[in-house]
Amino acid sequence: MALSKIKMIFQKHPLIANSLVYGGMYVTAEFSQQVVNRKFSNKVPPDPIDTACLLRYAVVGCCINSNLLYYWYRWLDTNFPGKTAKIVTKKLLLDQFVLTPHLLAIFYISMSIMEGKKDIFAELKQKFIPTFETSCSFWLPAQAINFVLIPPMARVVYVGTCSFLWVNILCWLKRKEIKVITETEEL
Repeated sequence: MALSKIKMIFQKHPLIANSLVYGGMYVTAEFSQQVVNRKFSNKVPPDPIDTACLLRYAVVGCCINSNLLYYWYRWLDTNFPGKTAKIVTKKLLLDQFVLTPHLLAIFYISMSIMEGKKDIFAELKQKFIPTFETSCSFWLPAQAINFVLIPPMARVVYVGTCSFLWVNILCWLKRKEIKVITETEEL
């Protein structure tokens, strides 16, 4: 009964349903990162859960990336129908090398705007290449496994699990400090 209602909601309101689920994964991933960091922190008492940060992840997950992904995958499926190796490879490469760079840029820039940073491009400049490399290392094999080994009826669960893992990685990369080498340090 509950599964049929969920299926009906996804059929009647796919954009809203996907946005809420995807946004929920973003918030849950960031929440899990905060909990893990608290557990392994030596601070007494530990830092409280950063609800403002969770809200920023909700905005990016529910309002920005989920909408872009919804229309992107609709466009991909319309323009590249089928599941042959050639079609799957095209979709995989387009997804990773056309959409992903834009999603990463939007992620870092929108987070910087919501964090009130003066230079909204600084974090993107620092973290884009390592994040994109990590994305390729994660998503290309994950999607290859998805399209080759996972039965169609289990793909949503598989991709959902992969997405949750990826967003945890993205949260970790966002949190990670990257040392910037200045021109004087290079000399």
